[in-house]
Amino acid sequence: MMHFNPATIKKIQRFRSIKRSFWSFVLLLTMIIVSLFAEAFINSRALLVYYNGRLYFPTYTKMIKGSEFGLGYEYETRYRDLKEKFQNQGGPDFAILPPVPYNPYENDLKINAYPPFAPSFRERHFLGTDNVGRDILARLVYGFRTAIVFSLVLLVFNYTMGISLGCAMGYFGGKFDLIFQRVIEIWSNIPFLYVIMIIASILIPSFMILLLIMAFFGWIGITWVMRTMTYKEKQKEYILAVRSMGATHARIIFRHIIPNTLSVIVTYAPFAVSGGIVALTSLDYLGFGLPAPTPSWGELLSQGWQNMEAWWIAASVTAALVLTLMCVTFIGEGIREAFDPRRHTTYE
Repeated sequence: MMHFNPATIKKIQRFRSIKRSFWSFVLLLTMIIVSLFAEAFINSRALLVYYNGRLYFPTYTKMIKGSEFGLGYEYETRYRDLKEKFQNQGGPDFAILPPVPYNPYENDLKINAYPPFAPSFRERHFLGTDNVGRDILARLVYGFRTAIVFSLVLLVFNYTMGISLGCAMGYFGGKFDLIFQRVIEIWSNIPFLYVIMIIASILIPSFMILLLIMAFFGWIGITWVMRTMTYKEKQKEYILAVRSMGATHARIIFRHIIPNTLSVIVTYAPFAVSGGIVALTSLDYLGFGLPAPTPSWGELLSQGWQNMEAWWIAASVTAALVLTLMCVTFIGEGIREAFDPRRHTTYE
């Protein structure tokens, strides 16, 4: 069982007392969990099929041919048609579909009508479709999963590089610090957008390629912060004490300096996550992000701008983006308030 020290418990209690931040955290965590298990809520595959006395679970299994359910074709079963067939037959067979029976890549087209289609509860397009007939809600949820995973992985990369280098610069100082200051100044002047445009013109940017490019440029901010905090911490008495006891440089940095700057690291994390979401959305909007037909909020924003008469496209993605960024911002404010060292310091 994990045990927290009294100071940490006070910080957690302080965060929970800030209702706006706490409920934003609950809401964002719920959104993340739903997106990670999105196939159980938004999917063209059935959750459960009962046919000829046998149970099938198509959602998380391999593709099941239509011929296995007596539909007369060899490609993947159209489960909405299968459910309708079972209902018309009136027998014991049945199919249970997710609340939104569409996947984010599926084109739901109609005869003598052209997408985008307006929201319809009868057809279970709760937020309508985009300009090629794909369900907006499905693309929003799967796009959120892509964005949040991208931001969290990017956060790990940036923090690993930035914290390590920033602590080393602040701790060792001297020529080491001076050299890397110049390197970072040169690195920060490289035009990030131009690099993306050049790479996008040469090859199709995948999830990993975009992640690596943004990681190359995203570590600079936290590096400066950790450099400053390390300079401040290494002058304190407890660092001088452990140094006089023969502690190694690695032990001083990782066992003393970084844990005592944790409040700063944690405070910056939510804002770094929101920055990653906005960056990926912006690149997708400009056409330099993830390749089609990957679900993306930026691509939906672009569609909304190009199809202003289909108000539900722009309204849906804008509302989702505002809600997500607002939750992340409120969480960041709560963490900053809860981890404020002035609230947990005793002066003698």
